[in-house]
Amino acid sequence: MGAEPSSTSSRWFGGIRLGVLFGGLTAVVTVAAIGRAWAACDIGVNAGANSATLLFLAPLIWIAAAVPWVILHGTLGRRHRRTALLAGLVFALWFTWFLVTWLGMPDSYPDPFCPGNVPPWWPSFVPA
Repeated sequence: MGAEPSSTSSRWFGGIRLGVLFGGLTAVVTVAAIGRAWAACDIGVNAGANSATLLFLAPLIWIAAAVPWVILHGTLGRRHRRTALLAGLVFALWFTWFLVTWLGMPDSYPDPFCPGNVPPWWPSFVPA
């Protein structure tokens, strides 16, 4: 009976470690891609204002990306660790794509540098 709570808490702490690691990685990649898209399409006031906005968004993105890792590892990960890891990676990729296309390529911002509001470096096989 005494071993059960420690295994439950270690399962959740493992999820927190994965959430911090992969959530942080997701936040860094997302913020870098959004910043690069904004710079390529000349979106925003200036580089300083864009950087301040991205610095404000980074911890919010980190938290939003870390919470699913904790939940997946704490629930699904107890029996199916590989499935939980794969589901977390799929979510992280989807979340990064969603934020970059939603925040980094606004439809309401016409720009001659980016036809269709898609930066020139964006791969054509990835929908925007």
